[in-house]
Amino acid sequence: MTISTCPFTSAIALTCSSCKKAYPFSSIQTFALCCNQPLVVTYNYSVKLSKASLLHQPDSLWRYAAMLPVIDPQHIVTLGEGMTPVYPLHKMTNRYGLADVLLKDESCNPTGSFKARGLSVAVSKAKELGITKCIIPTAGNAGGALAAYCANAGIGCTVVMPRHTPAVFKQECLLYGANLVLVDGLIHDCAQKAMEINADKCYFDVSTLKEPYRLEGKKTMGYEIAEQLNWQLPDVIIYPAGGGTGLIGIWKAFKEMQLLGWIDGPLPRMIAVQSAQCAPLLYAQKDIRHWKSHFTPQPTIANGLAVPYPFGMTMMLAVLNESGGMALALSEAEIIDGVKEIARNEGLLIAPEGAATWKAYVHLSRNHAILPSEKVLLLNTGSGYKYLDNYSYT
Repeated sequence: MTISTCPFTSAIALTCSSCKKAYPFSSIQTFALCCNQPLVVTYNYSVKLSKASLLHQPDSLWRYAAMLPVIDPQHIVTLGEGMTPVYPLHKMTNRYGLADVLLKDESCNPTGSFKARGLSVAVSKAKELGITKCIIPTAGNAGGALAAYCANAGIGCTVVMPRHTPAVFKQECLLYGANLVLVDGLIHDCAQKAMEINADKCYFDVSTLKEPYRLEGKKTMGYEIAEQLNWQLPDVIIYPAGGGTGLIGIWKAFKEMQLLGWIDGPLPRMIAVQSAQCAPLLYAQKDIRHWKSHFTPQPTIANGLAVPYPFGMTMMLAVLNESGGMALALSEAEIIDGVKEIARNEGLLIAPEGAATWKAYVHLSRNHAILPSEKVLLLNTGSGYKYLDNYSYT
């Protein structure tokens, strides 16, 4: 892989997402202790980076290496992640009498999900920082992705996963050589177990937004959306939000591209979709102070949406508010029906999280929250093949 060098290959700082306090970029950092909030990578924008420079970059997310946190390309750990396709869902929109909608299909990534983006960058940075062991609590896909990239990098990996997770997620972790720990409960219970295992801090904890580098990998979805649509962003993006890294990352990418002069005009409304079984965003929007005590989270067929207490809640709400977006939740029956509809009409077997975005689009179009004239893009975050044991085929 050839990556050209330029002044932007170095990030300049890590900053608290709340108070903007700077933290050293050259040493291992997790989250901002000052405010107990995520850290974000900031870059030097004093020299403009040309879009034309992308013509000489690899056909993967590392084409945006100038805006990623790895300083030395020799530390990059890649399995060919990124540059996933965008499809029009003509048959589905015709069936419902709706305006055409686009689907960005992240199932084409290594390990079958968008988690490959964040873990490629996080493991690359871990390698650069000399980290030898990583640990992650996961609902499924992130564990498999971390195991794969750690295997490639020669880094030890421990994955902590709910016991009820479909077997394929467990099997892939074991095949990649990870140490797999199963826990009764949801991802927040896995996070507690991971903390216990890592009591002596011998692992680098790659929990969602508890380190700053996965966010940088996920933001490349935003760069790709702009590039693939000829730098004309959609009016609306519908995203299945669990931990929220992708939602936050896409928005971060748009803001960065504005600073780079790559895009102009209004940014999309960001719409976050959750499962009614676990919809903390809806509760937080109603009562930001007490939302954690107002609902009882339950498992969902959309494993990636079963994140009851996301560490990045403040950042997620900021994206929705700043973009003029919203959050909504769908029933399990609607999500499963969406999977079957898209499979039978478009020939795409997508993850239930992705199917939730389609059903959300139908709801919002019928309620006139999305107008027929608006250009809409949905995110499918993973492959439906991993969930086959959970479906009834009637």
